[in-house]
This record gives sequence, structure tokens and C-alpha cells, in this order.
Amino acid sequence: MKFNFIEKKLQIDPEIKSYAEKKVGKLDKFFKQDSEATIAFSTERGRCRVEVTLNNNGMFYRASELTNDMYASLDSACALIVRQIRKNKTRLEKKLREGVVDHEFEVEYAPVEKEEENETFEIIRTKRFSLKPMTAEEAILQMNLLEHEFFAFLNMDDNDSFSVVYKRKNGGYGLISAADV
Repeated sequence: MKFNFIEKKLQIDPEIKSYAEKKVGKLDKFFKQDSEATIAFSTERGRCRVEVTLNNNGMFYRASELTNDMYASLDSACALIVRQIRKNKTRLEKKLREGVVDHEFEVEYAPVEKEEENETFEIIRTKRFSLKPMTAEEAILQMNLLEHEFFAFLNMDDNDSFSVVYKRKNGGYGLISAADV
């Protein structure tokens, strides 16, 4: 497992980093291929926040915990991720097609160049990523794992057309698909 540590406005002891590597490294047993872990340490109003994000071939698992102790925050975040992995991996294996956990996604980020200031709309950030074919159920699962409000994908059920799933304010999910022109 590859580790990235982010320290937000504080210095973390090497012993906490080694504890984090040991604790989060145990999660590697759930994956067939190498995964990447990003662990962010910060403080908020005197409390310790740990955010753990695991990336395994495009499947993201994220947990954030806020407690009085950095070790306790890390333990709680790891426990949350274990629950997410078990819940969603078994759901994927049972309900969805075989091999969905092994998808490889390539994400590219491109910096945005500043346009003229006469424009009324300013694009602050641009993300570029390759869209992979999947079902709407898989896209909803991935959206929930990332804790996003929407997720763009190529809909396998609709001849690989560009589609977006989103959370509705009144509950449930919505699906937007490209129309044939």
C-alpha cells in the first residue's frame, strides 16, 4: 500500500505516522491489487481530525473522524472504512456483475487557465477523468462511497451513453441520460 500524509496546520510525530501506516496497512488485505491511502491530520477547536481515503483501482473509500485523541480518531476512521468495504464489496459481488471491484480508472487533473476578467462566469476548477462503462447501480454505489452529490459515467444499460446519477433532495436518486440527436 502506498501512503500519502497530509498535515494541515500542525506537525505530526513520526510515531503517529508509523501507527497510521500499520493500522491502515491492515486494510490492504481486502484488495487484490495495491491501493493508495491518503491520511490527512488536522485540528479543529482543540480536537483531532483524521481523514482516511483509500483508492483501489478507482473505488474510493473515505472516512473522517473527530475526537480528542489522534490515535482514537485514526482507529475510528479505520473501523468505518472496514465497514464500508465489507458492506459494499459484498453488495457488489452479490448484486452486480463479477469483477466490478477490479475496474481500473485513470483520473487526470488539468489546471484551469485564467480567462479575461470581462466574463461573468468564472470556472474555478476543472477536472478531467476517463468515463468507464457501468450500470446505474454501480454509479450510485461509487457516488455514495465518494460522498458526492452526483456521478458521471457511461451507462451500460443504455448503449454506453453519457449519464449522470444524482441524489434528490426529497430522497432517492435521479438519472440523467444523453438524448439521441
